[in-house]
Amino acid sequence: MTSFKSDLLHVLSERGYVHQISDPEGLDAAALKGPISAYIGFDATATSLHAGSLIQIMMLHWMQATGHRPIALMGGGTSMVGDPSFKEESRKLLTVEDIERNLTGIKRVFANYLDFGGESSSMNSATMMNNADWLLGLNYLEFLRDVGRHFSVNRMLSFDSVKTRLEREQSLSFLEFNYMILQAYDFVELNKRTGCILQMGGSDQWGNIVNGIDLGHRMSNVQLYALTSPLLTTSSGGKMGKTASGAVWLNAELMGAYDFWQFWRNTEDADVERFLKLYTTMPMAEIARLAALGGAEINEAKKILATEVTAMLHGREAAEAASETARKTFEDGALADDLPSVAVARSELEAGLGVLTAFVKAGLVPSTGEARRQVKAGGLRVNDAAVADERATLTLSELSGEGVIKLSFGRKKHVLLRAQ
Repeated sequence: MTSFKSDLLHVLSERGYVHQISDPEGLDAAALKGPISAYIGFDATATSLHAGSLIQIMMLHWMQATGHRPIALMGGGTSMVGDPSFKEESRKLLTVEDIERNLTGIKRVFANYLDFGGESSSMNSATMMNNADWLLGLNYLEFLRDVGRHFSVNRMLSFDSVKTRLEREQSLSFLEFNYMILQAYDFVELNKRTGCILQMGGSDQWGNIVNGIDLGHRMSNVQLYALTSPLLTTSSGGKMGKTASGAVWLNAELMGAYDFWQFWRNTEDADVERFLKLYTTMPMAEIARLAALGGAEINEAKKILATEVTAMLHGREAAEAASETARKTFEDGALADDLPSVAVARSELEAGLGVLTAFVKAGLVPSTGEARRQVKAGGLRVNDAAVADERATLTLSELSGEGVIKLSFGRKKHVLLRAQ
């Protein structure tokens, strides 16, 4: 691990956020000299970010925690094009209304990780900006002449993100090909507007960010920097932020605190130390102590991980409640009142609700086909009894005294069906 003098790069490096830096010595010197500004862009492709974006959000958090100025750049403009980097096919084009709705949902997350100052604004208060403010008003011919002339198509075609796409059957549209030019222009524009000198992102963004550095030098003769984080997978090779039943969303209306807590509680043993460094603000010495736990004790470290990550997003009270719900459910065997619940019409139970459909309604499996496979594997339970017949139906007789039916997928995922 490279030894850095600035608190910023020292923290990012020791906690595992650094994959590549364009000029390590130059950036370290700039961060040591005084507060710098850095940004990460977030395109509005859904109504919420998912856990795969948390590493970038945490990088902005540590920017601010070490005395620097973080900028969360919303891609209101670039979302109209869509980043083609390493994508197998073109993104679905979004309308202006889609993008605005998505931005509204995404923005809510950042206040949990960054201090935007408000009336008590300080020198390193976080800033949220939207590239639609400068991209939507561009004159096409002027943009081609003033910005496009600095780009070599030969060089653009050499980037892995583009070559990978060109090797596949799905063609790379001219619209998407322009994305890297727009992202590079964002960097130059942010430098002009805020003095920002650093763009951070996942390692798949390296080519796009380096384009921005080069454009800044050509257009404004300024020194800009790139810092990318590793693209994370779990130790078993799974994609970070995804589960068998879908994305691990950061907005509470899409995934509640309990399910979010459970996702982190289910972390693989080999990932505990790495995730504690990346996704919590716990001191490194305490992380080292937890990482040294062996055998069944590693489960205590997982619970701490789950609680700390959940507390940052949903608040300490919600995280502690999720932890207590899990304790009651798994250790005491009780039916915790605050397990996730889904309403079902009483008339459906009177008529007989198919068990496969019930598990899909509860969000425990994505389809009846998957539910059928889980029945054969013995993975589904109703009121703690294994489902043996995929044609079984749930009726009023399955309701507990509290008016609920407990559905379970595996040992750790539970949802209550509430009749109404």
